[in-house]
Amino acid sequence: MSGTISITGLGIICSIGNDTQSVLDSLRNRRTGIRRMKYLPSKHNNIPVGEVQLSNEEMKSLLGIEDPKPMSRTTLMGAIAVRQALEHAGIKDVSGKRVALISGTTVGGMDIAEQVFDRMKYDDSLLWMPKSNDCGDNTREIADVAGLKDAEVCTITTACSSALNSIIIGAEMLKRDEVDIVVAGGSEALSLFHLNGFNTLMILDKEQCRPFDDTRAGLNLGEGAAFVILQKDVEGLAYVTGYGNHCDAFHQTASSEDGEGAYLAMKEALTMAGLKASDIQYVNAHGTGTPNNDISESVALKRIFGDNMPEVSSTKSFTGHTTSASGSIEVVICLLAMQHNFTPANLCWKNQAEGAITPTLGREGITLHNVICNSFGFGGNDSSMALSVEPQQTSIANEKEYTSTVIADVEITSKEELAELREFVSPMESRRMGKLMKAAHLASLRALKEAGMESPDAIVTATARGMLETSTQFLEEMLANGEELLKPTLFMQSTQNTLSSAIAIRTKCHGYNITYSQGEESMKWAMRDAERLIATGKAKSVLVGLFDESTPTFSDFAEREGKVPPQELYARSIILARK
Repeated sequence: MSGTISITGLGIICSIGNDTQSVLDSLRNRRTGIRRMKYLPSKHNNIPVGEVQLSNEEMKSLLGIEDPKPMSRTTLMGAIAVRQALEHAGIKDVSGKRVALISGTTVGGMDIAEQVFDRMKYDDSLLWMPKSNDCGDNTREIADVAGLKDAEVCTITTACSSALNSIIIGAEMLKRDEVDIVVAGGSEALSLFHLNGFNTLMILDKEQCRPFDDTRAGLNLGEGAAFVILQKDVEGLAYVTGYGNHCDAFHQTASSEDGEGAYLAMKEALTMAGLKASDIQYVNAHGTGTPNNDISESVALKRIFGDNMPEVSSTKSFTGHTTSASGSIEVVICLLAMQHNFTPANLCWKNQAEGAITPTLGREGITLHNVICNSFGFGGNDSSMALSVEPQQTSIANEKEYTSTVIADVEITSKEELAELREFVSPMESRRMGKLMKAAHLASLRALKEAGMESPDAIVTATARGMLETSTQFLEEMLANGEELLKPTLFMQSTQNTLSSAIAIRTKCHGYNITYSQGEESMKWAMRDAERLIATGKAKSVLVGLFDESTPTFSDFAEREGKVPPQELYARSIILARK
């Protein structure tokens, strides 16, 4: 099936404004939101960040929440942005409608959990905290607070491309008449966990970031939320005309020299939209300000546009890098630019960097018919979206409906089985893997072997808890060392999409790559997506994985609540193929 995907409402809260009007005003007047920390209680208060200028209590008051129980900034900001988007779209009552809330986040409620992590081990009054930190539960909480209690909820966790992938999934669901209204975007709060994690990678700038500048020294972290309302075949503010999701399949935290993932994502977005490179007037670049990203993205942009480069800027020098929320925040910024005929400035750019594009310093009075928004995440999870001011009939990849079948199905349920990984991975490399990473590799590589293939067309992963062991170890290190002497490898392997991207790197799969984390419903969402990819002709084979683990600490929480502790280790890999 096909259809025009309309954007009918916008909501945003970030360091440069608490709604679309204040964000627009900051963009046009070039006011940055990068400043000294005010709300995050870090010892590294010399590191500038892009914080939302509201306390948790002020946000709870705005939302009319009277419950004194602590609530994550991720939930609060997300609920504010969702309410704004619904109001902007004029949607007051969704009863009788099939509604989906799709949110991108990686941190979830970590900002609250990390504050009491040391007490959770003995204080039974805090047993609700592990659940609150869960990404899927966080999205459900946003739905409840924002008045969407009956909506389907789905959480995408592809690191910094999460929110853009949420919009992509929403568009696909609408095209196939799975829903009537989609609320899609992302929300991410600053936390000690990811501030210190990025700090261990030595990619945080101690000054305001300077994307694409020769003196760039890293990124500034930010926080915020943005959501858009998607509907099919109605008049909209703008239209989602194309998108691409591809994996760089190069490295867990670095981008490739040729920008292959970024190039493939932009190319697919243009092809789907029926646009030529020359039809694009503006690109909102991922543009983090790290030496690696900016050159890799520049190479990809040059491969797409050649000598006819459109205006390009990174708006992260305004908002900071809002990680999992960045894709939707920057989509809203693109839409504001399209509506008001300007391109946002690439703040702080002064010096041309060798090999980098020359960004725009901002321009007024420019008509933007078509723009591209880039959003790239750890593990090479690269996504791009084409947005247009005019409606356009875009169709799924193939109007023929294909059916799928399972051609391999492998389960790993115990640590003892992990010794068999030596069939695929050297002992030296295996020693650097945690148990869930080993199990995911063993199940996936064995399933591929059983199916008689080296690499799938796409990788779709489900996980309720993600890399629980490494995340717990990083938290324990923070407690023991006080934000000092932390291991970067633990942080690099803590994100939920670590498994999916690691398998892509192993199998050199540059195709579609996504991770779902919606508790016990994670695998349902993953299979639904995989079957959609097959049905629409976007993939002939999909590697679907369900990977989860438990730790002694997490199992202890469950036992103290009177629940059955989760299985210590579980990995299942399925190869779904076109019949």
